Amino acid sequence: MAGILTHLRRLKNGCLDALSSCFTRWTKPPTSSLPLQTLADLSRSKSELVAENALLRQQLIILKRQVKRPPVTRADRILLVLLARLVRTWQQALVIVQPDTLLRWHRELFRLYWKRKSKAPARKPKVAEETITLIKQMAQENRLWGAERIRGELLKLGIRVCKRTIQKYMRTVRSHQPQGQKWSTFLRTHAAQIWACDFLQVTDLFFRPLFAFFLIELQSRKVIHVGVTLSFHDFVGE
Repeated sequence: MAGILTHLRRLKNGCLDALSSCFTRWTKPPTSSLPLQTLADLSRSKSELVAENALLRQQLIILKRQVKRPPVTRADRILLVLLARLVRTWQQALVIVQPDTLLRWHRELFRLYWKRKSKAPARKPKVAEETITLIKQMAQENRLWGAERIRGELLKLGIRVCKRTIQKYMRTVRSHQPQGQKWSTFLRTHAAQIWACDFLQVTDLFFRPLFAFFLIELQSRKVIHVGVTLSFHDFVGE
């Protein structure tokens, strides 16, 4: 009789263990799902959670010994910043990153939040598209018309647009080509016949002011004449 009871007790314990293992396997959340892991931890004892925390901490310590740093994604940064706000001793709980790094991530998220919050909404142009097209057409077909003339023509049609707005849209259809040759072209052409001069004040070894005047040939940069004096009146006269 005692053997039968012992056998039944073992059978009952085996069934309970099998059910417990099946329940644990069915309710075990994926490793990448934090909410499901949190819900599963609610049914676990405090001693088990403390032991698991120590186990994870030890693994992080081993991970910290690696030479290559593990990659930290944007989602990881946001999650670490949010979790650090809920832990008073968050500086001691950090292992793989420094507290200054977490604070820098927090400042970056703060700047990103306010940048998006303060971003001005896209505004439609105050001038209608038909009016802009008409301004460009009038400026392109009438090359001698200025902004004031176009403004007057628009007023005849009952369209009020300021002069500066008309000038802004005229620039897109009119290219201002300089008339005649440029000053740089003139200098390159007549550099051999042009002398350049300059008058400046320098200081000698005894901190006395010296006044220098010199002439150079523009093309060869050759010094034609140099004059140096201690008196400024020697150049300008009394």
